[in-house]
Amino acid sequence: MNQVLSERIKNLPASATLAMAAKARELKNKGKDIIGLSLGEPDFNTPDFIKEAAIDAIDSDYNSYTPVDGYVELKEAICEKFKRDNGLDFAPNQIVVSTGAKQSIANAVQVLINPGDDVLLVAPYWVSYSAIVILAEGNPIEIRSDIKTDFKITPSQLEAAITPKTKLVMLNSPNNPSGSVYSKEEYEALAKVLDKHPDIYVLSDEIYEHINYDNVSPFSFAAIPSMSGRTITVNGLAKAFAMTGWRIGYLGGPVWLAKACTKIQGQVTSGTNCIAQRAAIVAVRASVGKIKYMVDEFDFRRKRIMQLVENIEGFKVNVPKGAFYIFPDISSFFGKKLNGTLIENASDFAMYLLEEAHVATVTGDAFGCPNNIRISYAASLEEIEEAIRRIRQAVS
Repeated sequence: MNQVLSERIKNLPASATLAMAAKARELKNKGKDIIGLSLGEPDFNTPDFIKEAAIDAIDSDYNSYTPVDGYVELKEAICEKFKRDNGLDFAPNQIVVSTGAKQSIANAVQVLINPGDDVLLVAPYWVSYSAIVILAEGNPIEIRSDIKTDFKITPSQLEAAITPKTKLVMLNSPNNPSGSVYSKEEYEALAKVLDKHPDIYVLSDEIYEHINYDNVSPFSFAAIPSMSGRTITVNGLAKAFAMTGWRIGYLGGPVWLAKACTKIQGQVTSGTNCIAQRAAIVAVRASVGKIKYMVDEFDFRRKRIMQLVENIEGFKVNVPKGAFYIFPDISSFFGKKLNGTLIENASDFAMYLLEEAHVATVTGDAFGCPNNIRISYAASLEEIEEAIRRIRQAVS
């Protein structure tokens, strides 16, 4: 029946992270002892104070359709959060609550991008960015970085990538998959390039904002005065509050863009789950100190996995300052055989680790960095230590 499918869906790539997770499940079902370090999902339970707010909402009979752009109380709480954490001034009519940050990103791209528009993806980038742009019939254009620059691009690279067709730049800091965090000064240098191109918009994905280490403070691109009216800031509760399955994301941007996102959302999903929204009000208003125990544990695991991976010959790793991934450069294995398996690229290497070491990772090809693989440390310390032991054995 492939011939009856639309060209749109046939041209859409599958999610590499979900594909690897599916392959890992398939091997698990065959009795293999698979350690999954491929998904970006905290291994903590949602904090009790958030669950209690959801229970209260159920007991209070919240069960009706919600406003397409979100409860006004939640949008007010998000405005308070933007001001408190990011120094950004938004009104509720500039906020749209969606079914996860992924939908917020997809909404923004759908309402901004016309067929043939160029969208600059600062690599490494989250795997879904490219597919979302393709679905909007835009052209995803990669600006690549590597481990030598801590996976950050330079202003000259940004300038060189801009064409008359460029409409949008997509940024992500703290970064998935590299864990790199752009400083205020680094973002200001990129903004000076964009000051010369007033018709280009910026989408700043800040979903890992609260998961940062070594006294590094993430900076919001929209806090740069010349960029405030041209930046769509996306965030959500999945990562920092361990609420991946609750599906709550949001964006803040110009009023005209928020109205357009509300319009498209109204025709696709309508409003976000009522119970999750009532719980989100409490989460968004909470002190960051309430999730410090999770960040501290991630930091402990980060330091431990770095110790272990640095001892694997052939692995080159930068020190992540945010999120919960490491992104080693494994290109030294390309062109070599490991236990009879020829490794030609990162996808080969990731598949080799799954089949030989029974450890699920993700190829860097999916993130625009073909020399790397992503390893999540959102797992127990025991799983992390055993996974790295297996990897070391498989490549030794």
